[in-house]
Amino acid sequence: MASNQKTNAFLAEEEFQPASPSSEYLNSSVLSLTILAVFESEIPIDDSATITLLRDQFLPINTRFSSILVRDEKGRQVWKRAHIHIEDHVKVPHFPAGLPPDSYDGYLQDYLSKIALEQLPNNRPLWEIHIIKYPTSDAPGTIVFKLHHALGDGFSLMGALFSYLKRADDPSLPLTFPSSYSSKTGSETSRGSIFHICNKVSNIVAGCWYTASDFVSSVLHSTLLEDDRTVIRSGTPQVEFKPISISTVTFSLDRVREIKSRIAGTVNDVVVGVIFYAIQLYKQKMVGHRSDGGERMTALVLLNTRMINGYQSVNDMLSQKTWGNHFTFLPIPIPCCKDTDNENPLKFINKAKETIKRKKNSLAVYLTGRLLDTLRSIRGPKAVSRYSHSTLKNTSIAISHMVGPKEKLAIGGHPIKGLYFTVVGAPQSLALTILSYMGNLRVMVAAEKGFINSQLLVSCLKEAYHNIYREACGIEITETK
Repeated sequence: MASNQKTNAFLAEEEFQPASPSSEYLNSSVLSLTILAVFESEIPIDDSATITLLRDQFLPINTRFSSILVRDEKGRQVWKRAHIHIEDHVKVPHFPAGLPPDSYDGYLQDYLSKIALEQLPNNRPLWEIHIIKYPTSDAPGTIVFKLHHALGDGFSLMGALFSYLKRADDPSLPLTFPSSYSSKTGSETSRGSIFHICNKVSNIVAGCWYTASDFVSSVLHSTLLEDDRTVIRSGTPQVEFKPISISTVTFSLDRVREIKSRIAGTVNDVVVGVIFYAIQLYKQKMVGHRSDGGERMTALVLLNTRMINGYQSVNDMLSQKTWGNHFTFLPIPIPCCKDTDNENPLKFINKAKETIKRKKNSLAVYLTGRLLDTLRSIRGPKAVSRYSHSTLKNTSIAISHMVGPKEKLAIGGHPIKGLYFTVVGAPQSLALTILSYMGNLRVMVAAEKGFINSQLLVSCLKEAYHNIYREACGIEITETK
């Protein structure tokens, strides 16, 4: 009898698992975020083995991929194991046949915009795979994983996909990732010197001040303080339900690292600085076409809060409880200037570097987390969703940066020549996501369609990258992708 009770308890524990607070925040009627991961196949796609591969290799990665979110008797969200029909999760669109590859670029962009607006059904596990078997100017075929953010953040989901995918050159070898994106600098003062002691006291005082000011600023951005309406922020109510345009641009990771070494910063500092400079170039080019007197612009830069370096195996993430959503946003003011022609482009990188470093060393992130926990305990998870929605709505842009493998991937025998991702469902007119892969950085621009000129913005990103590289390294870039 006791044995049966233990067995039943084990089965119940396996069937129902509590959802994390972040899963509840990110899957509500107020805020629902989804990740689109786009893989460009090097060869035409043969999807005959799709169901087998998903059943035998994808689903076993994590029980979340075969579970649905339901509410228990106390009204809390829990993950419930569900019987899954894999065929319901595989979508193969049909476009007009016989067109040249560049004609399918628009069809692919429109299709990505369409699925970005569609909510994943709550009565089945929160993922889909879309197989586009038409050639574009970038690839003979495209595979898109659509994964709800409630399943986990980019670190979790990309880690899961990278454990599912294999190296194209030798599937038996593990994937490797860029070893370090940061620059380490040492202190020139002696550890025991009076100067070091004074500096330490000064840092403590400054840290307290920055923590207080950053926390207050974060709360204001989430409640009362709203960015101006500008050429990158329409301020349209429910903008998350409007169509988006999707475009990408590729930069050399080696060249970005050259810039990084000149400024003694990180790859993330360089990328954010390039984006900030590009926004100023875009704003200057657009101001003649649309009235724009706005000056206050804020970027939410995603920060992974896990105290680890590099990806973990799925088993390690589960055992160490690092699977899920462990991130926060750093609100970074976007520098404004009246005349980009007379500005030193490196100013934007140095400003981004200083601000990110200061905010990462502030305890405001911790205080904000405690605030959300308190808000959840008093007013419930939907209140936290409203707070998070307001944070996104009141700011201009979200920037997310992920690290990808150095080697070429393969999915079911299909070598992957390109890889990028985006997060959709946020109430913002513009989001930029960056992913490194095979020595390149792919920047994806998801912009409010009909409001932001995506082609011009991509052109400004290229111009900003060129100008910053020339200023930092004294060399002109002769070619870009």
